[in-house]
Amino acid sequence: MAPAQGQYSDHSDGADSKDRTEEASVPPAFRSAVDALRSARLRPELEVEPTRPPQRLAPHAYALEAAVVDGEDDLADGRLVLLHDPSGHDAWQGTFRLVTLVRAELEPEMAADPLLPEVCWSWLTGALDARGLSYGEAGGTVTRAGSHYFGALSSRRPATQIEIRASWTPREGRGGVPDAAAHLVAWGDLLCQIAGLPPSGISEATVVTLPQWRGPQLP
Repeated sequence: MAPAQGQYSDHSDGADSKDRTEEASVPPAFRSAVDALRSARLRPELEVEPTRPPQRLAPHAYALEAAVVDGEDDLADGRLVLLHDPSGHDAWQGTFRLVTLVRAELEPEMAADPLLPEVCWSWLTGALDARGLSYGEAGGTVTRAGSHYFGALSSRRPATQIEIRASWTPREGRGGVPDAAAHLVAWGDLLCQIAGLPPSGISEATVVTLPQWRGPQLP
């Protein structure tokens, strides 16, 4: 399994002196949570790297993007953002928030299942529950979009993409720090599940998988 690696990001514009000043101002709770993300051990099918986080959602943010890789194919991909507002946020009901985008391409016959959105949402909550994680204020959308090709592209098969956008508030533990590593591992479980991979040792009997999913690269 591969560790998630990266750097702190605290609304930096890239100047070395500014980076050092801003890193020194990072709250200890956020620093600990990011350290936990860096040390998380994930399934070997996951390729994870840091990416620039959003700039205006919270005073402090750290982001990772990942892909489930099979040879040269990306079966699913996604982005996970850790937000922190030391003053708290009414909508979050806490000082931390996790925000995610997960998406994959699937076969047309699977896309026709009318319960697919509900199943995909249950995969997210199920991944968190399977790891024994406490969280609140979970919300999001599951979007199913289809593409049909015409003219010079008519030889291509119709394609359907599923996309999960979600956020939740991880319960804060000692020192006001959530178990960020465990939430990242659960998120990795979700990515692998939406990619159609078999489960890895947790709640295997309760997991439903869909085979032959294919995911595009994140832009």
